Amino acid sequence: MNAKDIFYAFVNGINEHDIEKIYSLMDDDHVFFDAWGEKITGKDKMKNGWEGYFKLFPDYKIEITDVYSCGNKMAAFGFASGTFENRKTETNENYYKVPAAWQAEIMSGKMSLRGAELRGILNVALV
Repeated sequence: MNAKDIFYAFVNGINEHDIEKIYSLMDDDHVFFDAWGEKITGKDKMKNGWEGYFKLFPDYKIEITDVYSCGNKMAAFGFASGTFENRKTETNENYYKVPAAWQAEIMSGKMSLRGAELRGILNVALV
């Protein structure tokens, strides 16, 4: 698989909430930065993180609208959405859909770096 195929496989793993698929696509030293600049290193920590996040937002998904690549580096833009603990209400107060941007780097066929979605920040991309 090329870098773009690996990136989309990772996205599909997220949208399918397939923890094992996500885990298999991360390298051992995978680095994740969240929207607040927090850094998490290691695929085992990220596996636990994804399990917890999918429990909090059981319908979480990302929608990619644009992807730009240069060799093994990717920048993707789109939307992230989810409902807190799947608590749906008439006013959708527990639901979010926000513009998002991600940065990824593919090393040796695995996701090495994943940047985070931007929550509530319009017209800004941190890639």
